[in-house]
Amino acid sequence: MKLGYATKTLLNELLKHFFILMILSMSLFPLYVMLTISVKTNAQFAGNPWTFMMPMHFENFQAAWGCVSNYIFNTIFICITSILLTFFLTLNAAFFFARFRMPGSKFFWYFFLILMLMPGVANLIPLFMLLKNLNLLNTFWALIIVNIAGGQIVQIYILRNFIEDIPQDLFDAAEVDGASLLQQVYNVVLPMSGSILSTLGILQFIAIWNDYILPLIVIRDDNMLPLAVGLVRMDSAYVKEWGQLMAGYTIASIPMILIFIFTMRLFVKGLASGAVKG
Repeated sequence: MKLGYATKTLLNELLKHFFILMILSMSLFPLYVMLTISVKTNAQFAGNPWTFMMPMHFENFQAAWGCVSNYIFNTIFICITSILLTFFLTLNAAFFFARFRMPGSKFFWYFFLILMLMPGVANLIPLFMLLKNLNLLNTFWALIIVNIAGGQIVQIYILRNFIEDIPQDLFDAAEVDGASLLQQVYNVVLPMSGSILSTLGILQFIAIWNDYILPLIVIRDDNMLPLAVGLVRMDSAYVKEWGQLMAGYTIASIPMILIFIFTMRLFVKGLASGAVKG
């Protein structure tokens, strides 16, 4: 006996939702385990690491905050400074590549795109030597400058295509009104690119927030460490306080979770606005 159309549709929907629930379960399981361990002592963790147990030790979060709060503020300063300076340079560079044609501009553009294929890890040694020669080791500016340089590559590539789609009439009208090139960038391009800039800012924020290798080799003072390296410092070599350690990781994940919850729609809109043309 053949299944009816309604039955097939119902089965397809059930299979689709089951598959989605499986993916979500595998994705959220590490977060669940981190939360359960964050409110336990070492004895409770050793006895049962998988489920919540009474009593819950929320004082782990207080102890973890005392350890990671300085790291969080350092990371927020690096993120905000890097993103703002990157946007300033990226908007102007993308406007140039999108609106001007000069001898050699295509060469510079394709040479610039080659940088997208270069892994950052391959540059660590020459980058370290360069920062050392510039006397930037153990400073926030070492991280900020590198983040600006790395963030521009993808952002210029996406923004250039976005600016090319802006009608030329808008730029002509601004030029007739006496607007300079910089005024065209900040009065025409900037107001129209809010969603895509938000998306690029979120991507760069996440990348800087999770950056580990470069701060590890550049920063020496403990009070200047960003969050990713600071969390590793919580992992004692001899006695591990698993509850406090997982509480620290939970605190560190809260900004990422809030960004995901409150900016997802804006993130998707920005990706659509900056879709790369063929």
